[in-house]
Amino acid sequence: MKDGAEQDQLVIDALIARLETRAPGMSRYQALTETISEAIGDGTLPRGSALPGERVLSDGLGVSRVTVRRAIEDLAGQGILMRKHGARTTVAKRVEKTLSRLSGFSEDIRSRGMEPGLRWLSRHAVRPTPKEVMALGIMPDQTVVRLRRVRLADGHPIALECATIPEELLPEPEFAGDSLYAALDAAGARPVHGTQRIRAGVMDDAEAALLDADPGTAMLIVERRCTNAEGRPVEFTETRYNGNYYDFVTELSS
Repeated sequence: MKDGAEQDQLVIDALIARLETRAPGMSRYQALTETISEAIGDGTLPRGSALPGERVLSDGLGVSRVTVRRAIEDLAGQGILMRKHGARTTVAKRVEKTLSRLSGFSEDIRSRGMEPGLRWLSRHAVRPTPKEVMALGIMPDQTVVRLRRVRLADGHPIALECATIPEELLPEPEFAGDSLYAALDAAGARPVHGTQRIRAGVMDDAEAALLDADPGTAMLIVERRCTNAEGRPVEFTETRYNGNYYDFVTELSS
């Protein structure tokens, strides 16, 4: 296994080779930004890998630290890189969500080798909206439990989730643990079948603030309606995924 210095030098050598092919009139900042982005795109810089420090990049590439910092900040704003205080900048991992399989967020994240987490925004028993009434097949005067959360992967916010459950299936919004599907499973109401509708959108100011992104960043908005083994509606969830971190995949056959 290569040590940190050897690995840093390999990264720098790969970036230097790419920088030499850039158009002569391109600014150093733009050239470095595009070079790092392309190196990530073709796997030269793998997802989850760490970049050399700003000083090492500056010295190795022969550019100013201001140029390095600006390029990194730009790519972090696009969700391509992840910056954490006191830690090295890393290449952001993308989460692949298989459309043909019904699973919860925590299960999806763990299957990709990351640690799921959340920040609660609210969880209350409330009257349903007309959309929730239709999705869950309930009466307008029935009570539902509405759960709003920021979903995390390795501590980084990547999705906003609003899940609605009939109150009789989840009478206590403050359920133990963080997994909604585990709570529904314990209540004998785990979803086993569902339909999803996906559309594109962009983040408004409030959504961007919660997801550590810039307003106008692309989103994938997914509405999911799920039933239990008896065919009863048990979940209606709208999740707004940061498009920089999430891919939806499905298998096709002829």
